[in-house]
Amino acid sequence: MGEWLPANGAKRRLEMRMRINKRFEKLRERKEKGFIAYITAGDPSLSGTVEMVKRLADVGVDLIELGIPFSDPIADGRVNQAAAERALAAGANWRGILDTVQEIRENVDLPIIFFSYLNPLYAVGFDKAMKAAARAGIDGLLLLDLPIEEAEPFDAAFSENMLDKISLITPTTPPERMDRILKTASGFVYCVSRTGVTGVQASIAGGAKDVLIETRRHTDLPIALGFGISTPAQAADAATMADAVIVGSAIVKRFDEERHNSNGRRAVAKWVGTLVRAVKEV
Repeated sequence: MGEWLPANGAKRRLEMRMRINKRFEKLRERKEKGFIAYITAGDPSLSGTVEMVKRLADVGVDLIELGIPFSDPIADGRVNQAAAERALAAGANWRGILDTVQEIRENVDLPIIFFSYLNPLYAVGFDKAMKAAARAGIDGLLLLDLPIEEAEPFDAAFSENMLDKISLITPTTPPERMDRILKTASGFVYCVSRTGVTGVQASIAGGAKDVLIETRRHTDLPIALGFGISTPAQAADAATMADAVIVGSAIVKRFDEERHNSNGRRAVAKWVGTLVRAVKEV
């Protein structure tokens, strides 16, 4: 979409920029933890993505991560790789994804971020892609394969388009590097509970708490914990440590296994609701 979208004015862009901050402020006021749901845009279809997001919003999800399908998702496990393949095979592309976000925005005011590798945005033109994302209604981006050492040339596009820069911290991130990463972060911090790729796990890694403690020494931003969370018990456990819990592969897997219609999506959203309640009850 990029240049195809009309400008909406600085006021609207500022309101968009504040969605993530406002959501976490409300959570703090309510003394609640947040729930962040990941799905792949275009899996199984872009129209299906619109309905999925609406239904996730209905069961109390606080923030949506929309994965941009990419042919070489090196940080993703088998479930999310397969979702990206299905989305690409179904014809999901950048312009279609932006149209989808605009359609979602007609009914959903939750914060939405793009979860992406650099290549799909670079192919469009990074600055154009960021401008188009902001105009469509995206609040921030997490770029999985952009190391801090190479990030500076891209930072201006975040600030110019009032997009939050969501940063990743892993169990192997040393304190000095963590400090560099978090100096330019905004919105919230995505803490990875374990090393490796995305995917459902039997339990939360034992080192997750240590990562969160170290991260809190370097930032006042809300911290979300993700990678491998798939049950209400795991979600509740993660919520005792972090400000928000991220569930991705388990949701993607459920949506794929259910019927690809409104009844199937309603059933998956109902299951996601059990995870949301587990987080809210902590």
